Amino acid sequence: MFRQYRLRDYNFRLVLWLIVLSSLGVLLVGSADASLRNRQMAGVIAGLVVMLITSLIDFSWIMQFYWVLYVLNILMLVAVRLTGNTLNGATRWISIGGLRFQPAELSKILIILFFSRYLFDHENDLNKFTVVLRSLILLAVPLLLIFIQPDLKDTILILFVFSSMYYVAGLSHKYILAVLLVVVPLGIIFMSIVVQPEQTLVKDYQRKRIMAFIYPDNEEYTDDTTQQNNSVIAIGSGQLSGKGLNNSSVSSANKGNFIAEIYADFIFAVAGEELGFLGSAGIVILLLLIVLECLLLSMRAKNLAGRVFCCGMASLIAVQSFINIGVATRMLPNTGTPLPFVSYGLTSIMTLFLGMGIVLNVGLQSKIRISTYADRLRKEARAR
Repeated sequence: MFRQYRLRDYNFRLVLWLIVLSSLGVLLVGSADASLRNRQMAGVIAGLVVMLITSLIDFSWIMQFYWVLYVLNILMLVAVRLTGNTLNGATRWISIGGLRFQPAELSKILIILFFSRYLFDHENDLNKFTVVLRSLILLAVPLLLIFIQPDLKDTILILFVFSSMYYVAGLSHKYILAVLLVVVPLGIIFMSIVVQPEQTLVKDYQRKRIMAFIYPDNEEYTDDTTQQNNSVIAIGSGQLSGKGLNNSSVSSANKGNFIAEIYADFIFAVAGEELGFLGSAGIVILLLLIVLECLLLSMRAKNLAGRVFCCGMASLIAVQSFINIGVATRMLPNTGTPLPFVSYGLTSIMTLFLGMGIVLNVGLQSKIRISTYADRLRKEARAR
């Protein structure tokens, strides 16, 4: 479970980027709603502790329980359907000890962990049709439970992450081509059905968000475009250096309450308005640095499981960041996706730090260090 590691092998760069980014998140959340600052700070501190502890636990030992974690994930998502709290027409939360918990956030990490080990166990058979089919069926079960919450954006997000993981593991290009030949026509059919007024594929509010993105000037969907329009105005008003944190201007999107729950899904609008282009660019650069560190660690992983897990986490952070910023800048439909390590949300913060702890442990067991250590043992044995 616990192993002896060398301090110099610890990736302090990654830890530094995470601390800086999450600290910016605390400041931005506190500026958006002062009553949430302490809770966000407590979540960040607790997340860092979880990351530190997890980083010292052998990730191979954790992955031994991948089937247990898969079943736990399913039970957790089923519990949402049976006992979950409904908010704004969606049932995505369960209450534990007075705290509200969103299982879909933890489910992302558990799915990445499960398939990292599963693909490792089938490393030599990844392109057999039966293995590919079994993988898709195992993915479909939690995805369906997330989709019916309803949570379309996390369903799509997990599909992207799974696809990147399978590609890194060594999926044949013929399967990729076959999937594209199926997915593209299905996507066209899906959109052609969704735009119909009487469709039943997605909830009414989801259809309105899609229609508002396609027809932003249609007065019928004004309520769904207002938040994104105000977000774009707020980001632009920050200009180069921003208006400053906690500014009291009532004309701002933040203090003027022009964007609902700005501390969560539209936190990037707060960054743009109060920190300007420089601050916003700094957040994007920090996210990019975190993704790059994950990819670099994946290249040094001792086995396929570690490599796939690091790439899965990199994909999760990259795609989720792209969606959040795309929504805030009106490049994508409004989806309600948090910005990793920045948006308010204790479940998101804690689970992401948990995943980064495993990434750090993969780095502590890099194949380069293990190879060097093995060479030293052989030299000592020959010397005797």
